[in-house]
Amino acid sequence: MNQPTVLFVCVHNAGRSQMTAGFLRHLAGDTVTVLSAGSAPADQLNPVAVEAMAELGIDITANQPQLLSDTAVQAADVVITMGCGDACPYFPGRRYEDWELDDPAGQPIEAVRRIRDAIKAKIEHLVRELVE
Repeated sequence: MNQPTVLFVCVHNAGRSQMTAGFLRHLAGDTVTVLSAGSAPADQLNPVAVEAMAELGIDITANQPQLLSDTAVQAADVVITMGCGDACPYFPGRRYEDWELDDPAGQPIEAVRRIRDAIKAKIEHLVRELVE
């Protein structure tokens, strides 16, 4: 795999998938193409997720929730889902993983920090698999 493409998918594309994409961009740089989308995207990012990421120096404010498309899935080598269930399209030949992560929507910053830290550990493992 030259430069793998990773797609992160959750329902609203406002919290978990944005945090995972932010971490992967931060840790892997331009060695990985990063996409994120949602099956029912929100109007804006979860402000508590943005705050939790900013605490670690990762700015995700330029991101906007995106609608999941077949094109994005077809472009991806790795598709990581977080609670989108049957709404996620499946295409043969892709690597699929489902990460069980709590939804940060409506959660206080303390809970979102725990979710963020769980995401960071998963992304560090993914980077080792894809880049090293």
